[in-house]
Amino acid sequence: MTWLAKYQSRFTTAEQAVQVIQSGQRVFLTGNCSVPQKLLAALVDHARGIQDVELIQVLTIGPAPQADPEMEGHIRINTLFISANIRRAVNEGRADFTPCFLSEVPLLFRKGLLPLDVALIHVSPPDEHGFCSLGIEAGLTKTPADVARVVIAEVNECMPRTLGDSFIHISKIDYAIPVNYPLAELPMGQTSDLSMKIGRHVASLIEDGSTLQMGIGAIPDAVLNFLGDKRDLGIHTELFSDGVIDLVERGVITNEKKSLHPGKIVAGFMLGTQRLYDFVDDNPIVELHPTEYVNDPFVIARNDKMVSINSAIEVDLTGQVCADSIGPRLYSGVGGQVDFVYGAARSKGGKPIIALPSTARLRDGQVVSRIVAMLKPGAGVVTTRNHVHYVVTEFGVAALYGKTIRQRARALIDVAHPDFRSELERQAKELNYL
Repeated sequence: MTWLAKYQSRFTTAEQAVQVIQSGQRVFLTGNCSVPQKLLAALVDHARGIQDVELIQVLTIGPAPQADPEMEGHIRINTLFISANIRRAVNEGRADFTPCFLSEVPLLFRKGLLPLDVALIHVSPPDEHGFCSLGIEAGLTKTPADVARVVIAEVNECMPRTLGDSFIHISKIDYAIPVNYPLAELPMGQTSDLSMKIGRHVASLIEDGSTLQMGIGAIPDAVLNFLGDKRDLGIHTELFSDGVIDLVERGVITNEKKSLHPGKIVAGFMLGTQRLYDFVDDNPIVELHPTEYVNDPFVIARNDKMVSINSAIEVDLTGQVCADSIGPRLYSGVGGQVDFVYGAARSKGGKPIIALPSTARLRDGQVVSRIVAMLKPGAGVVTTRNHVHYVVTEFGVAALYGKTIRQRARALIDVAHPDFRSELERQAKELNYL
């Protein structure tokens, strides 16, 4: 039987395919903008007749019917990063959260700590050799698809064919569901005067020939606005978005000076719009690889002048960075922050940067400082005071690496909002930091 005949023999519907999922099994769901929507809807419907299915996911974009209260007892989510659509379920105790460095998430499956019965994935149509591309989400899908006992795939005519270590042969797919619908999109963040001020300070730290890691959101997007005069920048990142396209087209991002994978944008996944999906389709400049490779700090460190740009919820005066919780309330996860902070720190000429607004506005309208004397009780330390190098707000850059606690406290107070500096100084003196 030819590969094409074998592939066609595995065609089925989402409703029929999910019948293989039984009570008590562990199922992996591909995430980000690549959530297989038909399969997810079919799973939720099927789950009403079974019990105790553990659904493993990371970041998912769009509706999350699997997190609805009515799924309790049928599906229990175990997420390795808390996305907005399941945050309530986690904090109400209806879903679980497993803390883990993003670089190590696939290893939980590979090493059998979270053995998978079924993987629900989302791929492009096969090429002439029978290989489907994992498209816009290869980083956290490649390994689950390799190790799950059963692989169910939506084969979407709209999924771009991304290159790199991002392929699965149709012989590895047990059930194929042909679909044709547009992928979910996540537009770039709206920049503001505040994010532009932070972006300008961050960009001042970036040298020609640097390789960048940055996420998605107002601050990373603002940084891109100030890179137009840079030369020969490269990209090695867990994810990228539409903003990269303009800098490639303007010749700012060439990847030519990269010491690892020269000439290539290397990533695990992408979050963006149809413009981005069209850009990456069969584009040899872009390579997607498994996250255990892309986010490995020792791989990251092989990029000279590696610059990582990550965010925070609050930073204390010793340099401890909380980025995953608001006090004890779980908010997101460690993600790839520590992977890239450590990798950039180990890079020749590297710079790990934490960027955040100096204040936050609470729901009751109160404005609070995000530079604090001490983290809130129960707050998670994501980047330790030993790892932190640069903290950037709209008021400037605090260079902390190699500095004493006294020097750190002074530098962080100087980039705090002026309305809070006197109180921070008072608290720092009480703590014998100053």
